[in-house]
Amino acid sequence: MATFTGVGSHSSLLPVSAKPSRSRSGHRRASVVVRNAISVEKKSLKLDKSEEIFTAAKELLPGGVNSPVRAFRSVGGQPIVFDSVKGSRMWDVDGNEYVDYVGSWGPAIIGHADDKVNAALIETLKKGTSFGAPCLLENVLAEAVIAAVPSVEMVRFVNSGTEACMGALRLARAFTGREKIIKFEGCYHGHADPFLVKAGSGVATLGLPDSPGVPKAATSETLTAPYNDIDAVKLLFESNKGEIAAVILEPVVGNAGFITPKPGFLNALREITKENGTLLIFDEVMTGFRLAYGGAQEYFNITPDLTTMGKVIGGGLPVGAYGGRREIMEMVAPAGPMYQAGTLSGNPLAMTAGIHTLKRLTEPGCYEYLDNITGLLVNGILDAGKQAGHEMCGGHIRGMFGFFFTSGPVYNFEDAKKSDTGKFARFHRGMLEEGVYLAPSQFEAGFTSLAHTSKDIEFTVEAAEKVLKRI
Repeated sequence: MATFTGVGSHSSLLPVSAKPSRSRSGHRRASVVVRNAISVEKKSLKLDKSEEIFTAAKELLPGGVNSPVRAFRSVGGQPIVFDSVKGSRMWDVDGNEYVDYVGSWGPAIIGHADDKVNAALIETLKKGTSFGAPCLLENVLAEAVIAAVPSVEMVRFVNSGTEACMGALRLARAFTGREKIIKFEGCYHGHADPFLVKAGSGVATLGLPDSPGVPKAATSETLTAPYNDIDAVKLLFESNKGEIAAVILEPVVGNAGFITPKPGFLNALREITKENGTLLIFDEVMTGFRLAYGGAQEYFNITPDLTTMGKVIGGGLPVGAYGGRREIMEMVAPAGPMYQAGTLSGNPLAMTAGIHTLKRLTEPGCYEYLDNITGLLVNGILDAGKQAGHEMCGGHIRGMFGFFFTSGPVYNFEDAKKSDTGKFARFHRGMLEEGVYLAPSQFEAGFTSLAHTSKDIEFTVEAAEKVLKRI
């Protein structure tokens, strides 16, 4: 079957035919042991300094990291400790260079350490890092977000995507006077208690069911349904009439791998939530300003009631935001009774990086460029997989992409879990050997940037061809 081309293809739903390939791990989370110097076709990746630093880190930090997926548990081998980034490239402490497709998990849409953003940050830094009081830059970024995102008439800045989703959920419950929510299996909305039910991201990567330490009471009002299954959503509404405050989802899933909505799915959610007086929340922490300047809601022409954002709007600094209709947002303190606060919220450094990142994204042709290079990348990898006899499927929309080591189609998290994670681990390690840094999990989306060049894509596809032939 032909793979996709063109803007915003939903080809994560399309399998790429190939010879059958049996998983060594039986679809379970891979347990792969690779030493710090590994050889594949006479290549060797030396990670001695990374090993030394990470060994010390394990005595200081839980698992040696401050976010679980970084520990390489699902792909095996030595986690890489990085020293610097620039444009589309990363350099580790051992001096190895990589073409990067993680992009700090999404924020680096114009490339790492952009000169104009850095220059603006230096000027802002001279005035101070945090005021703990209002500053003009908050207004400037707020105006840009409100002008761009269809659903947002007012916005509240916070410090992370998790915090944004916590605020949006509390606000939805306050506005509707209801407590139950619907989330989708494999969608990740941060590590707040109500969301750690059949979650994606590191929860999926590490094969965890639900997190210990989360009280039953915290999740008792959280209902779940498979992504892309509108009938399951209808059943939940029928059995919980008048009780559902909100439906929250990633409009394009990025935390269970890259999974796009079926035609009509988002429209059906918008219709059923309106019919039931329920708020529709788009978690656009990943998709915001990445699928389009106005996010997934602009791309799919579906306007939710509330939107959560992060990553891109901070230009690489810690940030989050939630926004929506004025009548809803005016319930947030101090305008209204729904309390939420943050010491560093709206700090001048994050606001500056966000302002200058969004300014760059308003330049003509940005999203067409992202779509073109990402399409070339994913098509190249899928074609290489097919030629090497692997069952793979995948797709992209603008600067967000993913692929699975399964014949597909992949419509939801259960489909994604059919992937050969052992084979992905070997592919990931092989790509590191070739100088390509991919997310260390089958269940994470990848990201391109305006700094990626056609040479970067050619280099990456050639590397994939070599690795896919030898795994």
